[in-house]
Amino acid sequence: MAERLVPVISLKDFDNRKEEITAQLVEAAETAGFLTLVDHGITIEEIEKQFAISKTFFELPAEVKGKTPHSRETNNGWEYKAQLRASTGTYDQKESLWLRRGSQWPSDVDVPNFEEITRTFMDKCAGISNQVLFCLAVALGFPEDYFLVANDVNKPDCLTQLRLIHYPASEDSVGTWRAGTHTDIGCLTLLFQREGEDGLEICPGRESHTSFAMGDTFTPLPAHTGPIVVNIGDMLMAWSDDRLKSNFHRVRAKDVGKSPARYSIAYFNQGRRDFVLQGPKKKYPPMTVEEYFTQAVQRNFARQQLAVA
Repeated sequence: MAERLVPVISLKDFDNRKEEITAQLVEAAETAGFLTLVDHGITIEEIEKQFAISKTFFELPAEVKGKTPHSRETNNGWEYKAQLRASTGTYDQKESLWLRRGSQWPSDVDVPNFEEITRTFMDKCAGISNQVLFCLAVALGFPEDYFLVANDVNKPDCLTQLRLIHYPASEDSVGTWRAGTHTDIGCLTLLFQREGEDGLEICPGRESHTSFAMGDTFTPLPAHTGPIVVNIGDMLMAWSDDRLKSNFHRVRAKDVGKSPARYSIAYFNQGRRDFVLQGPKKKYPPMTVEEYFTQAVQRNFARQQLAVA
């Protein structure tokens, strides 16, 4: 079922297959809102090296990890079980390290080669994101470089981030959600998983970027090292006049027995703060990326208040 719902798309020979790849990307984005990329140019060895860096960081004592404190203003830094989900009324059972270019990062003294390896990994994620966004811009009728300009990581107002995530092993989490049901607020997410560390489930059925409606069935998406799971975010759904779907997903603990540790890495394309977004059909009024984030956070906060009331 998962293979039908979430198509596998190859980026091999991208320059000569742009039309074919665009058609495949659009079909997936208009339905599941999720797809899996292969032949994307990041080797398994490079992915495993980044996961090793992540694991080294999360194994540090809390006081060392806390040297890169989470900032609400920049959403950069280390946080521990800090994300409240409206869908569960509880905090996600995970810790994470948010990384934005130009913000504070862990020291190479604490995690050797952290910055060199991670910056190289982020650059490769940006290249893959640009290929996907190029195709989606063409499909929506924007100029070819439209989303590339809107998500230019070399601009100081770009909000794009890498997030290293660790779900600690648990003896008593049977049937619970390690990350509650949610959508991604930003534009486009690249997710890396490790072989056998399952738990991600997805649920199509959303028709509006401001709606919390969803379908009835969550489908597991098995974790493999190598392929990249890609999903549409709320911002891109709005930017496409709701044509491309930002659908709900969650991370579920095992139904039977102990849930082992799970590591994942997410690359969030979140646009440039001052860039004005509006869909080709102008279904919604124009607003800056920063204004969109502010409104989305307010909607989610209102939903959380209702959930815990």
